[in-house]
Amino acid sequence: MMELLIASDATPPLSVLATAKVAGVSLTVNPTLTAGSPPVLVLTNGLKLRGTNVLLKYLARTSTAIPNLYERDAFETGQIDEWLEYAPIFSSGSEYEGACKYVDGYLLHRTFLIGHNLSVADITIWSYLAGAGKRWESLMKSKKYQNLGRWYTMISTEHAAVLDELTSSFSKKKDSSKPSSSTNVTDESNKKQIANGVVNSNRPEVDLPHVEMGKVCLRFAPEPSGFLHIGHAKAALLNQYFAQKYNGKIILRFDDTNPAKESNEFVDSLITDVGTLGIKYEKITYTSDYFQILMEMAEKLIKEGKAYIDDTPREQMKHERMEGIESKCRNQSIDENIKLWNQMILGTERGLQCCLRGKFPSMQDPNKSMRDPVYYRCNPMPHHRIGSKYKIYPTYDFACPFVDSYEGITHALRSSEYHDRNPQYFQVQEDMGLRKVHIYEFSRLNMVYTLLSKRKLLWFVENRKVDGWNDARFPTVQGIVRRGLQIEALIQFILEQGASKNLNLMEWDKLWNINKRIIDPVCPRHTAIVEENRVLLTLLDGPHKPFVRVVPKHKKHPAAGDKATTFTKKIWIEQVDAKAINPNEEITLMDWGNAIVKEIKKGENGNVTELIGVLHLEGSVKTTKLKLTWLPETNELVPLSLVEFGYLITKKKVEEDEDFVDVVNTDSKKEIGAVGDSNMRNVKRGDIVQLERKGYFRCDVPFIRPSKPIVLYAIPDGRQTATK
Repeated sequence: MMELLIASDATPPLSVLATAKVAGVSLTVNPTLTAGSPPVLVLTNGLKLRGTNVLLKYLARTSTAIPNLYERDAFETGQIDEWLEYAPIFSSGSEYEGACKYVDGYLLHRTFLIGHNLSVADITIWSYLAGAGKRWESLMKSKKYQNLGRWYTMISTEHAAVLDELTSSFSKKKDSSKPSSSTNVTDESNKKQIANGVVNSNRPEVDLPHVEMGKVCLRFAPEPSGFLHIGHAKAALLNQYFAQKYNGKIILRFDDTNPAKESNEFVDSLITDVGTLGIKYEKITYTSDYFQILMEMAEKLIKEGKAYIDDTPREQMKHERMEGIESKCRNQSIDENIKLWNQMILGTERGLQCCLRGKFPSMQDPNKSMRDPVYYRCNPMPHHRIGSKYKIYPTYDFACPFVDSYEGITHALRSSEYHDRNPQYFQVQEDMGLRKVHIYEFSRLNMVYTLLSKRKLLWFVENRKVDGWNDARFPTVQGIVRRGLQIEALIQFILEQGASKNLNLMEWDKLWNINKRIIDPVCPRHTAIVEENRVLLTLLDGPHKPFVRVVPKHKKHPAAGDKATTFTKKIWIEQVDAKAINPNEEITLMDWGNAIVKEIKKGENGNVTELIGVLHLEGSVKTTKLKLTWLPETNELVPLSLVEFGYLITKKKVEEDEDFVDVVNTDSKKEIGAVGDSNMRNVKRGDIVQLERKGYFRCDVPFIRPSKPIVLYAIPDGRQTATK
């Protein structure tokens, strides 16, 4: 272990401690240097390095947890050097806010300071802000520097496991001026261990049991039978959370034991979704990689009398398990079991009638999952990876405990819905003679008005109730991203819940509110007018010739860019706004000034057909009731299709005995024709914009030609209450 030496009158540099933590490097801290001395890093071979920036670069280069913290191409590495030299300005009281303002502007269109990944520059600037204590906390609360706050929150959230602990201990050290070693992996007082190694916690900040730093191995093991949804995302992100906390690794394993439901398409989509979530895994494996040794293990259990072949009809078997009745096949001879096992392997007519079951201690066990679970079933259907090589496939209950232990998994994260099957998991490993894997439970993520069952989601796809697995109404990762959710918001939302085992029905509003706080400070503003019954307002003293004025796309953040606004004598406003105007009323035309509407013309149906008025630019916007969006009468306006979504079901929670088809929302999608300002021709697919007085939208189809509308998906802002 390396040793950090600091001056006897100093606190350890937070930037160095934070970089070491994130990089997965263990340090002990000793205040043995004379007052005023720079920090010294003593390497394991006794060599020494001096100076904060030298230490930062060395620790970043030696990172085993996150690659490329310092080593980039020549330009980006040079940029990192610049930021490391700039960082100490935050220590100057008089220049602190100026530095915050500068970095805030710099981060307007950036996620990280350098490139597209975390660097030691990010960790260093973060450390100076965190080390400022209450001064930075007050600026965060004031939301004065929203880009900087967004970036700071992202770093804090994604690396909360190590950074929260560090800032807490750093504050104590700062208060006491007595640095201490920070090598403990877990706090003994917080360890909660229950029989068989299953640990539960209702606190967001938690420890895994029986941890050795650098030796934690986790797995995220989705079944390739559907697209990744928000529930899976919680499991994936919690695995990443613990892997980063303990400098461990993640294996992405596809649990492909059911050829009837699985496909390569789902494998590819899951890999894409895991990448979208930012999950860093060491390698990809498949349960099917182990089919041969799983069969060998099954035969071994048969010969040891720990498993048997059962040809009891499925419904009768289910009844017997529920009633605790032993199967007629439970005590048949090993020779007979082997004979039938071979029939299953060949996929014969006799083999198709059979399954392999584990022979557990008692069929009267109060826990029904311990009543001789099924290990193997016969299935002649070809497998999506290995074709028709096998006619039998292991169940999840048999394969998962084996592969977890075989691959070196130290901790298996499982949702609490599997709680009753945990003893079964351990029994299987014990019967197989394998190393026990620790289980860590967390609550399944359930959202209001949302179905997460793959079977139920598939119904919507097959019955064409949605456009596909990436439909913006779907809770899949691709669906919610298409709707406009930022992955950063999802990470914050899930990690705020932590690894709690409490079963809660979560509101979407909270997630969308987090999302709004991320997109609002940076997304450009545009104007759109609903096409239907739009009204022409003629300004008698308006400009005889159109003129153009360049204005910011975001008034509070000019760095978002500029847009060209055309001012004309005739302008368009929406019908609903026109109906709200009274004769001779003074109104405000946003980004122009006031006008007085002199005349209102209406049709037989009561709709306004024309407005006539005059400009009153010297009027005060504070005195007007109506502040209206408008567009110039030009042929440069672009057609828009504004798409609003509701929930796919009309009930907050569908009970298990309830048919979800009965509560399907038949009106969950609404399209509104509109026209937008000419600047929207440059909006790209995936861009997020705010339409003034309408809300936030994500571009799903960009401008192609005047006859084809730009398709914009409405993004909820956290205030949505209607189910539509």
